[in-house]
Amino acid sequence: MNLAYRDIRHGLGRFALTCVGLGMLLGVVLAMIGIYRGLVTEALALVRAPQADMWVVEADRRGPFAESSRIPGDTREAMERIHGVAAAGSVTYMTTDVERPGGRLRFQLVGYEPGRPGGPRNLIAGRSLARSHFELVADRSTGLAIGDTLMLGRNRFTVTGLTAGQVTSGGDPVAYISLLDSQKLQFELAPPAARIEMARGTAGGGKDTVNAVIVQLLPTVPVSEVARSVARWKHLTAISQADQENILTRSVVQRARQQIGLFTSILLVVSAVIIALIVYTMTMDKVREIATLKLIGAPDRTIVGMIVQQAVALGGTGFLVGAILISSVKDYFPRRVVMQPEDGLALAGVVLVVCLISSGLGVRLALSVDPAKALGG
Repeated sequence: MNLAYRDIRHGLGRFALTCVGLGMLLGVVLAMIGIYRGLVTEALALVRAPQADMWVVEADRRGPFAESSRIPGDTREAMERIHGVAAAGSVTYMTTDVERPGGRLRFQLVGYEPGRPGGPRNLIAGRSLARSHFELVADRSTGLAIGDTLMLGRNRFTVTGLTAGQVTSGGDPVAYISLLDSQKLQFELAPPAARIEMARGTAGGGKDTVNAVIVQLLPTVPVSEVARSVARWKHLTAISQADQENILTRSVVQRARQQIGLFTSILLVVSAVIIALIVYTMTMDKVREIATLKLIGAPDRTIVGMIVQQAVALGGTGFLVGAILISSVKDYFPRRVVMQPEDGLALAGVVLVVCLISSGLGVRLALSVDPAKALGG
C-alpha cells in the first residue's frame, strides 16, 4: 500500500491546485532561463550573420557593437591585399526610427556591399539586393512585407526580401541596404546643416567612411597572423570573431545577464521555501494518522518515505505544469525565449534536490509525533 498515493488521492483537489500554483512559479523560472538564452542568442545573431573570421575597426576601439568605430572606406581594399584574406566587405551600422502606417518602427540598419561579406542570411522570402540604391531587405519581425516601401532620409526604399532571426542585442529587428545608401544616411548632413557647415568653412569632409570591415580568411591561415599584419596600420584594430562574441556576451549584455541570473536564483529560493511550507502543512494535517502508524508499529522509514514521496510528487507535477505552460506561451513574449532541453533537465534536477531538502521540515515534524496522540480526543 502506497501511503503517499492514498493521501494525495484523498485530498486530490487541494494537491492539484497546489501543483498548479507551484507550476506557475517554476514556469517563471523556466521563462527567465529561456529569456537569458534568448538574450545571448539575439546578441550573437548579428555578429554571426556575416560568418566573419576577423573584424577590422578603429584603433583602440571594440566596435562596431560595443563602441563607435569609423575607418576609411578604402580599408577594405587594403585588407584584400593581405596574404591569407579570402574576402572582405565594408559595413555600417546605425539605429533608425521611422514613421510608417500603424506607428513608428525602430530597427538597426546595416549597410553592406552586395556580393561581399556582411549581407543578410536566412532569407525566407523574396531576394537580396540587386541594385545599389533604394532597395531593402528586412527581418520579418519588422512587420514589413515584400513590396512595402519605407521612407529613409529623403528617399523611399522598397522591401525586396525578408530574413528571420536577425535582431540586435537590444531586440530591435535588422534591415539591410546597400553601403552607398547607408553612408549617405549616416554621414551626409541634411541641407540646412550642410549650409551652416559650409558657411563656417568646415564642410567638405570625406563621406567614404565605414564602421568596420568584415574579413574572411583562407581555411589554412590563422587569425593571429593576419591580425599582426593589420597592426602595422596604427589607426586600425583587428578583433577575431571569438573576441567579438566575447565582447558582446561579457560586456554589452553582461548586466542584463547578471540581473536575470539573480532573479532566477531568488525565484528558486522562493520555490524551496514554498515547497517546505506546503510539505510541513501537509504533514501537520496528518499528525493523527502518523501517530496511528507509529502506534501500530510502522517503521520510521515508512513515514519518512511517505513525506519525501509527496514532496517529490509535488515538485515533479509542478515542474511539468510549468514546462507545459511556458512551452505554450513562449512565442508570445516580446523578446525571444530559447528553451533548451539541457536547461530543462538541469532545472528538473534542481527541483528534485530542492524537494528533498524541503521535505526535511516535514520529516522532522513527523518523527517528533508522539504515538499517544492517536488515542487523544
